[in-house]
Amino acid sequence: MADLIFDHIENGAVVTDADGYILYFNRPYAKFLGIEGEDAIGRHVTEILASSRMHIVAKTGKAEINEIFTAKGHDMVVQRIPIFENGKVVAVFGQLMFKEVGDVGRLARNLSVLESKLKLYEKELTSLRAARYSFDSIYGSSPALLALKEEARKAALTDLPVLLTGESGTGKELFAQAIHQSSPRRRGPSININCAAIPKELFESELFGYAGGAFTGASSGGKPGKFELADGGTLFLDEIGEMPLDLQPKLLRVLEEKVFERVGGNQVIRSDFRIIAATNRDLAEMVRQKEFREDLFYRLNVVSLNIPPLRERKGDIVSLARHLLDKIAGNHPGSHYRLTEAAERVLANYHWPGNIRELLNVLERTVFTIEGDSIDACDLPFYLSRPVAVRARGTQWSLQEVVAEAEREALRNALKVSGNNKARAAKLLGIHRTVLYKKMSRYKIPLN
Repeated sequence: MADLIFDHIENGAVVTDADGYILYFNRPYAKFLGIEGEDAIGRHVTEILASSRMHIVAKTGKAEINEIFTAKGHDMVVQRIPIFENGKVVAVFGQLMFKEVGDVGRLARNLSVLESKLKLYEKELTSLRAARYSFDSIYGSSPALLALKEEARKAALTDLPVLLTGESGTGKELFAQAIHQSSPRRRGPSININCAAIPKELFESELFGYAGGAFTGASSGGKPGKFELADGGTLFLDEIGEMPLDLQPKLLRVLEEKVFERVGGNQVIRSDFRIIAATNRDLAEMVRQKEFREDLFYRLNVVSLNIPPLRERKGDIVSLARHLLDKIAGNHPGSHYRLTEAAERVLANYHWPGNIRELLNVLERTVFTIEGDSIDACDLPFYLSRPVAVRARGTQWSLQEVVAEAEREALRNALKVSGNNKARAAKLLGIHRTVLYKKMSRYKIPLN
């Protein structure tokens, strides 16, 4: 039975005793060498395979794995494994792993292809996760918004860089995703990177990736950067105005040549990507102040799309609020929220310095505090109803002031609903009672 199994090992196999004399020699090996297997039994292995090291392994007791071995003019890959009994070598097992060294190269190439396919599938998965919005997701019917969407659709059909500008919370990321989804690159990945959220010292490795061992703590296999992952798709650089000035020349070079090297590497990588950038800052003014490179600004600002703030889309505010309430209700099965006419007037007359993001914040807070499904003017944060001259303080509130005022009103409402019971108010707000006291002190809300 052992002989039968031995002869069915596909590649050549041989077993010698501790002195190098052949005990077993399977048929595939004999056929490869052009001899009869029975003729090899009992002979010293070097008589059959002149450069064999089987007898040497028997003496050293050290296995030799994946070594190059030459026989009949062929370079092969072999392994030689000593077999021990009671601490002594009693035999050595040898086997051809690859009859040709070229087979190793072919295997490596096959593995490389599989690795490339895996990366492609990972990119497609990233694309499916990231590309969530289309132009239908951008809600509103004001002339300004409709004209902007039409211009963005035209831009999507090109491969030109797009620069999205507008105040915070206006929906620049939605436009970036919609452009990608409507472009010829929609089957490729959509990779996002927020330039304001990356520490300066990690910026370069995030964009370009890094080679194995490039720095302390780096993965031994290296890591692809955003440019590499965006190959065949779109790279969205949000908050581009926050990009470090010393990194901007490198970004410009990649945008113009589409080639780069990983940090710590020397292999040139080519990536075919489309760039979309966004900012709420005035890049032209930053150029004048030497805070942003002029050549990079002109490279990015090929197709410029300025997203109007919500206060310039008065006709969209109420319909957008209804749409957002439907989305909020979708997270609570069986719920449906509606606005009274008085609530709609309050929302329509407010100037929304935080734009759509602030509107969503107000609606989510209001839904949390109301009883039932009807939202009246009195249910909305008090600051929305203040006269414009009072709340604007000469211009307009910052988003930080808006959030602070909303938090102040939430505290007052919780205390009112709870009958000034601090424990109940804290529970309603989902915070600890000590946090409630601290916030009351900060906003100068009386304890009694």
